[in-house]
Amino acid sequence: MTDRKTVLDIRDLKTVFHTDQGDVRAVDGVSLSIQEGTTLGVVGESGCGKTVLALSVMRLIQIPPGEIVSGEILLDGIDLLRLNRMDMQDVRGKRISMIFQEPMTSLNPVIKVGEQIAEIVRLHEGKSNKEAMAHAVDMLRMVGIATPEKRVRDYPHQMSGGMRQRIMIAMALSCKPRLMIADEPTTALDVTVQAQILELMDELKAKINTSILFITHDLGVIAHFAQAVAIMYAGKIVEQAPVAAFFASPLHPYSLGLIEALPTITEKWDRKKRLRMIPGNVPDMSTRIVGCAFQDRCGYVMPICRKQEPELIEKRPGHFVRCWKWV
Repeated sequence: MTDRKTVLDIRDLKTVFHTDQGDVRAVDGVSLSIQEGTTLGVVGESGCGKTVLALSVMRLIQIPPGEIVSGEILLDGIDLLRLNRMDMQDVRGKRISMIFQEPMTSLNPVIKVGEQIAEIVRLHEGKSNKEAMAHAVDMLRMVGIATPEKRVRDYPHQMSGGMRQRIMIAMALSCKPRLMIADEPTTALDVTVQAQILELMDELKAKINTSILFITHDLGVIAHFAQAVAIMYAGKIVEQAPVAAFFASPLHPYSLGLIEALPTITEKWDRKKRLRMIPGNVPDMSTRIVGCAFQDRCGYVMPICRKQEPELIEKRPGHFVRCWKWV
């Protein structure tokens, strides 16, 4: 992975929301990179800033109240934050695409699915109506939808949740983007369909050599799907590592808590054994936090944790952690 070209390089990104209660630091100094043809999983609880990170990369933060206050988002070396509005519109859909969590709210309910796919290639690749519709049929076939010639004339409500998500993937990949952002794309689907969608995304990633920023709260998905993982908490990256190294030896107490909260199947059921629960909630990011943001939920808290915020350090080759325990 080290000799692959870097597709996305996020440097010290900060995104805030200006509210009556104060500035909410949703993304607070995040730095990440994704190599060509690989998947980076960003994991964390609801409210930790994962979706805001994705929307920041797409420059879809609503202004006001949101604002990207500093940092760089480099796509193949080009800083997206320096592009004007028209240039960024050209990037979206063609070089970066996004799959949202709930396909029914992302697809237009009154436009046929084939037309929704065709519109993207007409806009970005200048295809004629006939060529764009033929491309839409090919994309539906590629994502495994039977009788695509018929399905392009269907509306979203005529399809199941799994089929709608396949439509979203077809739309996202229609222009062969350099980067695809997937924001919890399988959360609303049943387990069997989840597995099918993840397998499909992995196959298509290899086929067109795209990179994926995969946002989820499910470490089990990351273990089987991603090559690298970043754990996000209170707007910051608290641990980042290759997937194998992370699951072999997680370093941050928050990471340990997430892993211990995963159910495991054993030969003998122990009725006394309970899933470990991380106490408390994600802190209010509109208030100034002194020290480590995880201090009130951590079983390893030390006096310095309440006085000074730890830096993200490289504890092992390629394995970074933000915790005073490892300094």
